[in-house]
Amino acid sequence: MPTARPLTLSCLAVTGAAALAVPTVAGAHATGHHRAQAHTVTVVEHAITDTEQKAVPGGPDEPGDPLTFTNPVFNPANTKQVGHDEGFCMRLNVSTGTWECLWTTFLPHGQITVQGPYYDTHNSVLSITGGTGAYRDARGQMKLGALDGGKEYDFIFHIS
Repeated sequence: MPTARPLTLSCLAVTGAAALAVPTVAGAHATGHHRAQAHTVTVVEHAITDTEQKAVPGGPDEPGDPLTFTNPVFNPANTKQVGHDEGFCMRLNVSTGTWECLWTTFLPHGQITVQGPYYDTHNSVLSITGGTGAYRDARGQMKLGALDGGKEYDFIFHIS
């Protein structure tokens, strides 16, 4: 992430709910149902690889600049790595601090993909666009919350 921004882009955290959610999701699929019960999965992302590419080397932050990342994600207590994420964002508007992002969070029982806005100065909500494994029918939204000045992020997946 650019150093001028107060927040950093990546985020995630798998909560104890994830451990509870997996049997619920797996059980729903085992019985032939295609929609799992609503549940929440929380992880904490450590934003350590965020790299903004400049359209013009050394130039200013401008629309069209991509940002890429692949970061570790930790349990809700932020004590144990439980997966990682991979994704990218595109700078849309410098004056409003807006990015459009797409990333996948890799967890022990599957992946969850999200897409939506990231803002330099405040938290956001992204759409869950799908998943694999235990999350193969995932839909809902993910609340993205900056921690530690944007060095870490809460990813709170509300899966419906």
